[in-house]
Amino acid sequence: MNIKSIELFVIKMPLKQPFITHLGEVSEREGIIIKALDKDGIAGYGEGVAFSSPWYTEETVATSLHMLSDFLIPLLQKRPISHPEQASKLFHSVRRNNMAKAAIETALWDLYAKQHAEPLARTIGGTAKMIPSGVVVAAQSMTKAQEQIEQYLADGYKRIKVKINPDMDYPFLSEIRRRYPNLPIMADANSAYTLKDVDRLKALDELDLLMIEQPLAHDDLIEHAILQKQIKTPVCLDESIVSFEDARKAIEYGSCKIINIKIGRVGGINEAKRIHDYCLERGIPVWCGGMIEFGISRAHNIALASMPGFTIPGDISASNRFWNEDIISPEVTVENGLIAVPQSPGIGYELNDKRLEQTLVHKKFYTF
Repeated sequence: MNIKSIELFVIKMPLKQPFITHLGEVSEREGIIIKALDKDGIAGYGEGVAFSSPWYTEETVATSLHMLSDFLIPLLQKRPISHPEQASKLFHSVRRNNMAKAAIETALWDLYAKQHAEPLARTIGGTAKMIPSGVVVAAQSMTKAQEQIEQYLADGYKRIKVKINPDMDYPFLSEIRRRYPNLPIMADANSAYTLKDVDRLKALDELDLLMIEQPLAHDDLIEHAILQKQIKTPVCLDESIVSFEDARKAIEYGSCKIINIKIGRVGGINEAKRIHDYCLERGIPVWCGGMIEFGISRAHNIALASMPGFTIPGDISASNRFWNEDIISPEVTVENGLIAVPQSPGIGYELNDKRLEQTLVHKKFYTF
């Protein structure tokens, strides 16, 4: 791929409003932007989506920086590749650290698509020209939740996800369902329950939810299979699926009826494509999850969600959902609940250098 250099930019930006779940509150987002430059001056961009603390996965911004600087980039320097798919095999000697791997792998995919003068969506097998957009309600009161839902419906979002936990589940969801009887709603538990809560989760069956996402332990497949046999609401797995093998086993065990695919969580676009293809062959719906991303990761998600198996609106919202000003130009926008899939080369968005500089914490530079 004729890589000339790689730059890492650590940035930090406040959210327009705090993102609250039972796991904690995010009011400021730190992340890593990667620029891979080839010898012809073409640049590909990726984003590391680990958080500053290990509340979602064991990875953090600091650990990602360590892995990128001391292991992954040196591997690329020693063993040049000709196609982004080769990065997965190259990084196989480094266990886990999927978000660090995805950060650099997505930059390589963007670079490769630009080198071949085609949209990233088409390069990876995407077919949709428009994708439906969903959004997350993360509120601690019905008043706040209704305010958010009303605004999101006015913005045209196609699906609402509601964060739940044992202190705020059936009464909260049933009131939302009463007020919005025809609204597509899903619940996200972020591992807040155990099998002791089966009756509590069964009660949600009457609310006609699209799914309940990750109700049990973040690393479990077996108990989710037991749960799915006892409830009608489709179980969707998120944190439990960190590889193609996890997806294969989950489907084989009957652990879920739907899978959430996040590029960062599974280690890159190549692994995400493999999971998508496997699910498509077996009739398992997939959708693209979000990580409170900046615009670069959001752009990669748009390309991924254009693939034919993504039949459920994902957590891909407009840039102004979280940010007063994003780091890409143009920003991601939602029109009538839909996002246009870019048709220009690569991810279809440019890095806003001025905004990057305003949010920059520090950067590193590597030559090849």
